[in-house]
Amino acid sequence: MSIPNQVLREQIDAVPGLQVWRQEIDRLFPFEEDVTRLDWQLPAIGCQSLGTDSEVAIPAMAALACTQISIILVDDMLDEEPEGEHQRMGVGRAANLALALQSAAMVLVDQCPVSPAQRSAASRCLAQMCLDTAAGQELDVSNLEGEENYWRVVRAKSTPFYGAGLQLGAILGGGDPETVQQFYELGVIFGEAIQIYDDLEDAFKSPANPDWLQGRNNLALLYGLTAEYPERKRFVELRLRARDPVALDEAQQILVRSGAVSYCVYQVVQRHQQIRTRMEELSLVDSQPFSELLANQIEPVRGLLTRLGVEVPL
Repeated sequence: MSIPNQVLREQIDAVPGLQVWRQEIDRLFPFEEDVTRLDWQLPAIGCQSLGTDSEVAIPAMAALACTQISIILVDDMLDEEPEGEHQRMGVGRAANLALALQSAAMVLVDQCPVSPAQRSAASRCLAQMCLDTAAGQELDVSNLEGEENYWRVVRAKSTPFYGAGLQLGAILGGGDPETVQQFYELGVIFGEAIQIYDDLEDAFKSPANPDWLQGRNNLALLYGLTAEYPERKRFVELRLRARDPVALDEAQQILVRSGAVSYCVYQVVQRHQQIRTRMEELSLVDSQPFSELLANQIEPVRGLLTRLGVEVPL
């Protein structure tokens, strides 16, 4: 059972002190009544797969939503994202809101209707995820080069959120320590797949995404810069002129021809296969939530490939 965003909004609105940022929260959180957001469903998916009613995870889902928005606020400031919320409200107020949302997340996760030991473990999980992500963001701004460093940054910055999301579900669902750890590892693999897709999407945005302009270690762009193919020299030249729409369009076309898109899709598919293999090794009461999670995540990949004119693999 999916939990609509509006239910999470009700939880967040009840946190004392957040009303100061009511207008900003209205903008940042897509809380239409019947809409659900896949990222925020992770604790419910963990609970359901262990046979526990997903309603016990609602406060944790609201906490995860607050945490993710706080991460996005900071990430946009670090990336100097032209569409970031800090451009509207100012860097100082955006930083205050990010801190407030992380604090609200801790308040919310402590409201889960489970045993004190489970609430304590859930709070530790969320706090560790915030710390790990902050350390990963610090690593990311160093603009480390090469594919080895790419995976290092992804695992440090992008995967803790997804690992913790499923881990929260396992904790609240009554999983034993081994199961809780396995759920975290599943989330890490899923987070890698999400990041690779995000890289693909960012590489084909117009005007140029900050990944083009700031030298960020985007996997598709990294392939274009380092793989052996006939147009690499031209791609390297065009990347330096990515602010020019004509140069950006040509560079994006080269990315398609170079094999960068196929390489990224291969990496996504590999992680989906890893998750399916691990699921078979787990004694899940209900595997359907995990299967739906994978199916929902792959659809945007199909859509992007279709838009780019790339053959969708079986």
